Amino acid sequence: MYLAPREKARELTSDMSSMIATTASSQTSALSPSQRAAAPAALVYGAQERASSSGIWVGLFAIAMSFAAFTSALFVREGTADWSHLGLPAVLYFNTSVLLASSATLEGARRALAASPMGNVEGTRKASAWVTNTLLLGLAFCVGQFHAWQDLRAEGIYLATNPNSSFFYLLTFLHALHVMVGILVLVYLAGRLWVSQTTFRRSLFDNTAIYWHFMGVLWVYLFLLCRTKL
Repeated sequence: MYLAPREKARELTSDMSSMIATTASSQTSALSPSQRAAAPAALVYGAQERASSSGIWVGLFAIAMSFAAFTSALFVREGTADWSHLGLPAVLYFNTSVLLASSATLEGARRALAASPMGNVEGTRKASAWVTNTLLLGLAFCVGQFHAWQDLRAEGIYLATNPNSSFFYLLTFLHALHVMVGILVLVYLAGRLWVSQTTFRRSLFDNTAIYWHFMGVLWVYLFLLCRTKL
């Protein structure tokens, strides 16, 4: 019997839907009852993990673009007649080494968790110790940045003294502000690791590590920018 093209397409679609439903049903029936019960939760958890991973990269891209805009403004302002050289406080070298060391300790925590199976108390304790060290180093970095600002103030160099000082205070303050956000997350992570010992979201830890490493790379860039341009 002749079928119109539209009726043929409808019949083909119906057959494909039946095949897909039959395949899904057979795969589901092959699972154990506990696996069938956990399947929807696993799908939701996987979607949340992917959304969390995507969110951190979107946030880092926004941060990078904001500092790129400040860099462009610095290059434009550099060409003016009132641009001069700013002597950077020596403590910035120490601050740089502290922040890089904090990235190393956080990486140690990540590897400690990766090397131990989920729920391993000993691995979680090692990771919590590494995270605590990272937290202390991050606080030391912020204290060092404050000390750098105080050194400039002691020399009579303030935010509005000249364009160089304005850019230095602005860039270092914004970066320190982002580091403080990371410190707050590290405090939360350290508390979860010390209290629960076994239950926490690995994706939160991984995203925090990505953010913290990015802060280290960003600071090296800003430090070299201030050293060469300010």
